[in-house]
Amino acid sequence: MQANKLTARQGWGWLGIAFTIFVKNPPLLTLIILAYWLIIALVNSVPMLGPIVATVAIPAFSVSLMNASRNLDTGRLLEIQVLFSGFRTQLKPLITLGGLYLGASVIVLGASALADGGIFLQTMVGNYRPTPEEIGSGAFLAAAQIALILMTPVIMAWWYAPVLVAWHGFPPGKALFFSFVACLRNWRPFLAYATCVMIFGGVLPGLLLGILVTVLPEAANLATTLFMLPMVFVLAPTLIVSFYVSYREVFTTSEYTDTPDDVPGDTPAEDA
Repeated sequence: MQANKLTARQGWGWLGIAFTIFVKNPPLLTLIILAYWLIIALVNSVPMLGPIVATVAIPAFSVSLMNASRNLDTGRLLEIQVLFSGFRTQLKPLITLGGLYLGASVIVLGASALADGGIFLQTMVGNYRPTPEEIGSGAFLAAAQIALILMTPVIMAWWYAPVLVAWHGFPPGKALFFSFVACLRNWRPFLAYATCVMIFGGVLPGLLLGILVTVLPEAANLATTLFMLPMVFVLAPTLIVSFYVSYREVFTTSEYTDTPDDVPGDTPAEDA
């Protein structure tokens, strides 16, 4: 199995392709994603153990969301229980991936603590709310930059790893290696993809919101709320589907190892 080498133009189109998949069943896909966020939030709320369990479970949930995206893309039946389909195959290596990701994140945040004494670390784990002066300090910004630089290869290694484990039966180490190499080979489309996400997910919405608040200053709070709803219910699901689109474009040579019985709703919709 080898990763295709794509052009920057192809990466620019991932978000648009994801939107065409999302509109095949917006309500159900959005419901699945909201349920995922709710579960993660509830687990995270458990003191001490919650954040660890949530992080370790993320690869399995990632596979579930990839299954949902694939079902929509291929015309298969999409059901709410697909949210737990990632826990039905290759669970042990997926949990291993989650544990390794947790360990890598701890190392990265620990390294960032060398710059600011741990303020950024405590902020990221939710134990501390920094003051504006601390945020604007050189030490805090340096810690954030260190974390960003060190997390980049971590994200590259984990970007495709869960689906390579679940769909292709790769062991965790091999999946991490293939994912990193695939991202490295395709840094141009990923750069274009990131730029597209920034423009349509940040710059343009920010400009439109600024204009809306300026035109309707007396209803600024209501305008902001109404404006953010499409961001949550449209952009967020589209962004998640775009992860699947990037996989579909980069890896196209190997068949999936799962069968229709492995994934709920993994049968053609017209047969349901």
